[in-house]
Amino acid sequence: MRNYETRLKKADFANIFKRGETANSQLVFLKFKKNDKEINRFGIVTSLKISKKAVVRNKIKRRLREIIRECLKNFKPGFDIIIIAKPAIIKENYKNIKEKLEELFRKSNFYK
Repeated sequence: MRNYETRLKKADFANIFKRGETANSQLVFLKFKKNDKEINRFGIVTSLKISKKAVVRNKIKRRLREIIRECLKNFKPGFDIIIIAKPAIIKENYKNIKEKLEELFRKSNFYK
């Protein structure tokens, strides 16, 4: 699967924010909605509230993308998911972020 096929477009973001469901943890906030496709699509938001430095924000995005890539084999198809990072995510290591995100995915019923 190509990377550009699994990313959300600007119009999709607006639709999910308007009509999507939510899930919340200390590190991330999820907005999600069922789609009519056989794939899951993701969007990641790391705002300036996380850090003023782009290097830090991009590191968080890379970590979240890698966690998604590792978890994708367990996902049910057909979801559009936006992951919004919270400022507390900076202090956490990769392992803790992965555990919290997987727990949130399980709670949101994304896994098979």
